[in-house]
Amino acid sequence: MTTDLLRVLVVDDEPLARRKVIRLLKDATGVEIVGVCGSGVEAIEAIERDAPDLVFLDVQMPELDGFGVLEAVGPERMPRVVFVTAFDQYALKAFEVHALDYLMKPYDRERFEKALLRARAQIERDSVANQSQHLIALLQTLTQEQQARLDQNGAKNTNKFLERLMVRSSGHIFFLKVPEIDWMEAAGNYIRIHSGRDSYLIRETMNAMEEKLDPDQFVRIHRSTIVNLDCIEKMQLWFGGDYMVILRDTTELKLSRGYREKLEDRLGKPF
Repeated sequence: MTTDLLRVLVVDDEPLARRKVIRLLKDATGVEIVGVCGSGVEAIEAIERDAPDLVFLDVQMPELDGFGVLEAVGPERMPRVVFVTAFDQYALKAFEVHALDYLMKPYDRERFEKALLRARAQIERDSVANQSQHLIALLQTLTQEQQARLDQNGAKNTNKFLERLMVRSSGHIFFLKVPEIDWMEAAGNYIRIHSGRDSYLIRETMNAMEEKLDPDQFVRIHRSTIVNLDCIEKMQLWFGGDYMVILRDTTELKLSRGYREKLEDRLGKPF
């Protein structure tokens, strides 16, 4: 910290929960509340703008939860975090294993003060690198558990497919509904997402993205291209027996021979 005051950001989508944290912080000494956020998107912007020392971060929020905030900001740039949660016991165990503090709703004043005291001590003692290692380990653990649960379920579950993508553009963060994506293409270590007249870059591989998309809606037609089936208008025979996939906005995309059978399966007939 660069000041004796502990600069704190409060993030919770529930007004009553926010007011409780604010009230308890105001009763504490040496604390400055630098911001109050009601969503994950607001939290990301506030963290990057105000650089708080500590964030009381609600885990369960609509659109973007606490873990999504952590991923978006990046463990290396994330302030010290006290997670506020009514989460399951597995997640609570994960917090404990990775030396990250949490408040289990409902909590009392004594438990809150203990978390605040511990956070202050850790900020004064630990390096940023040390904390980021704990956060990275937490995300890896939760991701592995989520995948294990999906594997255990066995049968196809549409809830596992992406419904929204968080994208950055011109200093803002947008939530793009996946069905609104027309197509996407590989761009080095990134993917360029095309939606109407707009395009966005996200850091992801094509293989990883393909696994996250509903195969009933998206199909890979080239090692560098994935397309929304609803956006295809027609197929056009090209040189040497190849085909071009033409979208409703007249975009022309080459269909690789290696992916032709996959597209035919999705369309339900050969061409």
